Amino acid sequence: MTAGHSALGEGAATGPAPAPALEVAGLHAGYGAVTVLRDVSITVPSGSVTALIGPNGAGKSTLLRTIAGLVAPTEGSVRLWGEDVTRHRTTQRARRGLCLIPEGRAVYRSLTVKENLTLQARPGAAPMAIEQACSIFPVLGRRLEQRASTLSGGEQQMLALSAAYVRDPKLVLVDEASQGLAPIVVDAIFEFLKQVAERDAALLIVDQYVTKALGMADYAYVLRQGAIGFAGSPQELLQGDVFEHYVGTG
Repeated sequence: MTAGHSALGEGAATGPAPAPALEVAGLHAGYGAVTVLRDVSITVPSGSVTALIGPNGAGKSTLLRTIAGLVAPTEGSVRLWGEDVTRHRTTQRARRGLCLIPEGRAVYRSLTVKENLTLQARPGAAPMAIEQACSIFPVLGRRLEQRASTLSGGEQQMLALSAAYVRDPKLVLVDEASQGLAPIVVDAIFEFLKQVAERDAALLIVDQYVTKALGMADYAYVLRQGAIGFAGSPQELLQGDVFEHYVGTG
């Protein structure tokens, strides 16, 4: 059962609405003969924060990977700002302003912090990118010459997340950024995500800290067994037993 995403259509018209940052329509995808996503449709408006939640194994990471171009869909479409990018390569989507922060602290462990930041930066913008990253995460400024492999888990995640700032993306997909981290680091990461959103980037967030994700979200989707079970406002999702009904592992 899917609830309507009524919040998207509210408000008086003041002119042509900008194209959504992301439109996924009728998406089917998986790995080999295994279908993971079934007829998934979601919309992420430009400049908004959307939470994607659901039980483990629901297909959340697969959906983000498909949006980013790492998994090819068998049916359906992916649009970025109105442009069909379903068959575009990952690099082409990145040039359109898409940034995926994958699960698992995606850093080059054999390179230094400075070298990682230089690789993340747009061409010719490395010095500014390093300065930006260190202003957001001061600890990185004290670790510039250290190899990423010697950083703590939280520091590695900060380094991975800095890509969402130094590339100045317009759509950021965040997959379990807080996984396995201490609560104080989790708080810092969510503060960072709020700063990214304040730069008018659209965010699609998957995170085990559901209440934190919903607390900063404008819209929410629940994915269960590869299909959308709920679409609406975070407040609507948290009402009464609706949350347990859609997110419960049963």
